[in-house]
Amino acid sequence: MKVYIKGGYQTKFGELWDKSLEDLIFESVKFALKDANFDIKNVEVIYIGNMLASQIYNQNHLNSLVSEIFNINIPIIRVESACASGSVAVNQAYTVLKSNLYKNALVIGVEKMTDIPSKKISKFLMSAASSSERLSGITFAGLYALIASKYFSDYKITSRQLADVSIKNHFHASLNEKSQFPFKITLDKYNNSPIIASPLNLFDCSPISDGACTILLSSEKQKNSVEIVASKVATDSISLDKRENICEFKSTKIAALNSFKEAGIERKDVDLLEVHDCFTIAEIIALEDLGFYKKGEGYRSSKEKDSYYYGKLPVNTSGGLKACGHPIAATGVKQVLELFNQINGRSGKRQVKNAKVGLAQNIGGTGGTAVVNILKK
Repeated sequence: MKVYIKGGYQTKFGELWDKSLEDLIFESVKFALKDANFDIKNVEVIYIGNMLASQIYNQNHLNSLVSEIFNINIPIIRVESACASGSVAVNQAYTVLKSNLYKNALVIGVEKMTDIPSKKISKFLMSAASSSERLSGITFAGLYALIASKYFSDYKITSRQLADVSIKNHFHASLNEKSQFPFKITLDKYNNSPIIASPLNLFDCSPISDGACTILLSSEKQKNSVEIVASKVATDSISLDKRENICEFKSTKIAALNSFKEAGIERKDVDLLEVHDCFTIAEIIALEDLGFYKKGEGYRSSKEKDSYYYGKLPVNTSGGLKACGHPIAATGVKQVLELFNQINGRSGKRQVKNAKVGLAQNIGGTGGTAVVNILKK
C-alpha cells in the first residue's frame, strides 16, 4: 500500500503570544484540510506530536483536546519523542496507512513554548536528557558544545565553519515568510553575538518557538500528491557519555540506511534535505551521518554553497530549526511539509529547481531518537 501526502499547512513560527495551544492546532488543521481539499469528517485517525504541553500548561490528554476542538470521535493518539515527536507521529501515521488499517490520517505537530521564562523551558527540555546529565546542571546547548569541542579537536575546523551554516540558514529564512527570523546575517554579526556555551554562540543555537504544522496522509492519490517512500525510526542511548563516538549519531546512520533500503533509491537521487540543525554543529554531523559527506567534511556543504537552494544539494531551504524556528514537535512535520512544497514547486523565492526527491532527518535529544523520512514525486 502506497502512502501519499495530499496537503498541509504551517503556522507562522515565533513568539506568538496572542495565540493559545488550541489556536495553533485549529489554524494548522483548518488550513491543511483546505490545502488538501479534504473534509475532516473523512479523516479516520489523527496523530498529534507534542512534548511540553504537560509541563508548561499542565495539559495532558491532547488527543481528547483535539476531539473537543473539532467535535470528532475518531482514534487520536498523542506521540512524544522529544524533538523528534513530530516526525515519529508522521512515521506512525505512515505505518498504519501502509498496513491498510486506515486510508486517511492527519498528523499534527504543535508546541507553545514562549509563555514562560527561558530558564524554565531549558529545564523542561532537559527532560529529554538523562538523569545524570540533568544532575550535572548541563543544558542541551552545553551538550552540543561538548560535541562541537570534540569535533573541532578531531577534524580541525573552527567556529568559522559553523558560521557558514548559520549564515546560509538565515539566508533561506529570509525567503520564508513563515520563519521566526526572516532576515539575513553577516559574518560580523555572527562573530559579535554572545557566547551561549563555548564554542557555540547565539547564532549557532535554534530559538524557543511557538508554532504548529499539520499534514494529511492518504493511501489515495490525487493531483499534486507526493509519496512517502520511506519512514524509519532508530534509537540510541539517552546519555551522551554512553556513546562510542559523540561526533556522530548512530541512530541517524541506522535510520538513513533503512530508509534508503525501503525507498529503493541512492543518495545521488536525492535533490534536497531538511536536517535537524538544533545547533549548527548538528547540521554538519547530520550530513555526514546521512552519508552525503565523509566524516570531517560536512562543513563543505555550506562553505562551498552547495547547500543553498540553488546549489548542488540544498539543505534546510525552510531556514532550518536555526532560523525558521523550533517549536519542538512541529519541527518534524514542518520538515516533511517543506519537502512536499518544494517537490510541488510552490516554495516561491527559495524554490529548488526540478526537486523530485527529498529527505528529512529529525532527532530527539542528542541523537537518542532519529527519524528519516523520504518523499518522492
